[in-house]
Amino acid sequence: MATTTARPFLKWAGGKAQLLDAFTARVPQELTEGTLPVFVEPFMGGGAVYFHFNSTFAFRECHLFDINEDLVLAYTVVKNDVSSLIEYLREVEDEFLSKDEPGRRDYYYAVRDAFNREKKEIGPTGYGEGGIERAGRFIFLNRTCFNGLYRVNSRGGFNVPFGRYRTPKILHEEVLLADSLAFRNTTIHLGDFTQAEPYISKDSFVYFDPPYRPLNRTSSFTQYSKNRFSDEEQRRLATFYARCDTKGARLMLSNSDPKNIDPEDGFFDDLYGGYRIDRVPARRAINCDGTKRGEVHEIIVMNYESA
Repeated sequence: MATTTARPFLKWAGGKAQLLDAFTARVPQELTEGTLPVFVEPFMGGGAVYFHFNSTFAFRECHLFDINEDLVLAYTVVKNDVSSLIEYLREVEDEFLSKDEPGRRDYYYAVRDAFNREKKEIGPTGYGEGGIERAGRFIFLNRTCFNGLYRVNSRGGFNVPFGRYRTPKILHEEVLLADSLAFRNTTIHLGDFTQAEPYISKDSFVYFDPPYRPLNRTSSFTQYSKNRFSDEEQRRLATFYARCDTKGARLMLSNSDPKNIDPEDGFFDDLYGGYRIDRVPARRAINCDGTKRGEVHEIIVMNYESA
């Protein structure tokens, strides 16, 4: 029987599955030699890069950070209580799929309302039984909402509409079990990217996947939390990147390439001017205009020569 490989259990805007080959081709020599035992990801997001790298290379320990409390809670529950989560999701999936479309729509909005009401009651650590239900609701909403988006309003309320999928797969039991095993060498942290600094040293390989700088005014998916990731935040990240460089860590960062829209826009070339910048092709996965889902370039910034 084939073994399921650990991979993201959530749909996630900006997921990096399509770029894994490009990233793997550019890892530092020390990683292939097994002399970088610590993996750090200050923006864990959907986790495609983490799951790939953690299954490909022999890390002693991994540290994942994010400011999204519900994402951190879901990861923590998958790590610590995956059996209870699977049981909850199985019941939800059976109930949801037994309904007609109007019934599914009503069910979705009832779950979304409950999810938003309880937001302040359950934290990502020490969550108890209520946290298992909340993580399950988070996964359910992710699998059944429009385009798998995560978007919140100014009050932090999840506000993505119903997705109208014919037969959505809510429970991916084999994936959740594989991911729970993958988390055994991993610590999951709630926090801003700068809080990863204590875990970054010459023994670390660090992958940065910040909210992408929007290519135009209509393409922003940075409303990932109630605080947008502005150009000023991008500059703060570049300062942190340089600080991590001085520690001797090997660093890789990806972002959108503003030159897709304006060949004269050197925003990232200026921010990371002292480092290697590669441009690689990628397909835009989420855009309300179907004619704008073509190939674009993204940047990979490294402080080393690849293997």
